[in-house]
Amino acid sequence: MSGNKEFTIDELAQHNTKASLYISIKGKVYDVTKFIDEHPGGEEVLLDEAGRDATEAFEDVGHSDEAHGLLKGFEIGVLKEGSQPQTQKPPTPSYPKHPQPESSSSVVNYLFPLGVLVAFIAYKYISG
Repeated sequence: MSGNKEFTIDELAQHNTKASLYISIKGKVYDVTKFIDEHPGGEEVLLDEAGRDATEAFEDVGHSDEAHGLLKGFEIGVLKEGSQPQTQKPPTPSYPKHPQPESSSSVVNYLFPLGVLVAFIAYKYISG
């Protein structure tokens, strides 16, 4: 039951409950309210993506051809191009890949080789 209705991001966001659950995948809008109890991954998966673009989550799962075909039956419209949510997600902070060593680890870097050297000298002295 494909529709030609255009939805904005804000209109899509209003349908984020179990009673009215819309998602967008690849620019198309789907009303999956009636499918929520039948979803093999459970209702929580759909509720997590409710009222927003679920393209990445849908593709990450690697749905079967059957799932892609089933989705067509829930299509009700398209996401209006250029529509933006009223509130943008804050950018994800970038962190360094490797944490900087703490000052206490630099002390260990000196003490460990010193301990090995003392142990080696003691061994030579005792066995010698």
